[in-house]
Amino acid sequence: MSVITTHLPAVRRGEAAYQALRRQRRRASLAGLGVLAICFVAAAWISEFYPSSLAAGLPRIGEYFHRILPTLHAPVLFAGVKTEGSLAFWFYRLDSWLLLLLQTAQMAALATLGGAAVALLMAFPAARNLAPSRWLHHLTRRGLEATRTVPEIVYALIFVWAFGVGPLAGILAIGLHTAGALGKLFSEVVENAPMQAWDGMRASGANWAQACRYAILPQVAPNLLSYALLRFEINLRGATVIGFVGAGGIGQELYQVIAFNYYEEISAIVVLVILSVMLIDLLSERLRHRLIHAAGAR
Repeated sequence: MSVITTHLPAVRRGEAAYQALRRQRRRASLAGLGVLAICFVAAAWISEFYPSSLAAGLPRIGEYFHRILPTLHAPVLFAGVKTEGSLAFWFYRLDSWLLLLLQTAQMAALATLGGAAVALLMAFPAARNLAPSRWLHHLTRRGLEATRTVPEIVYALIFVWAFGVGPLAGILAIGLHTAGALGKLFSEVVENAPMQAWDGMRASGANWAQACRYAILPQVAPNLLSYALLRFEINLRGATVIGFVGAGGIGQELYQVIAFNYYEEISAIVVLVILSVMLIDLLSERLRHRLIHAAGAR
């Protein structure tokens, strides 16, 4: 009992300090939430994000989605292309849409491949732990920031003016933006890589490029592939959007059917794009896991 009585004042002081710290953190949290709420209200006011406008527009969105839904009838669901209410009637231009979708996928693939190659080369000097010099690190970082800051559709407008209407403008626009976006992600993956293999190779006489290739790249390859495949999915959607400005692919067709209010054709094209993204996601997941298992086996 004497020991407990002796330490009782210290326990009380510790409890009081703990409660004071909790009150201080609670006040700081409330102050932070208050500042966040003020910023949110100010941003909504400046950007004209009014609840009344949102409430007025939501029914119209529902009406538009109702219009683009196809009219399907169960008895004739699998009938021919000339039977109204069938799937074939809904996708009556499936052959041409698939060709345009293939063109869009090829645009996204070429842009992703080219952008990822540039990003891979830029990632090592952009990584803080591997950059040969500080000025090269900052120069590479700022270059990557500049390329990903400009939206793809702005690049597409510029390249359409320079190269004319067609897929080339879309490939260049998406590839340039991809290089900046993946360059940042790749460099951050490289910065988090363990440095033991790097130190060992540098100590044994390997130069900077050799150490990057044989010490760092094998460790980060699965993560790099994962980011590249994710970017491929994003670029497929991006290639659809930039088709609105004449950069080729299914986007041009989608723009035309939206402009002429061909509602059921809009939903058909959107469904095809969604299915394509789902297929790419499944394939990329299998490829990424296979690469991870192969790296682990080594």
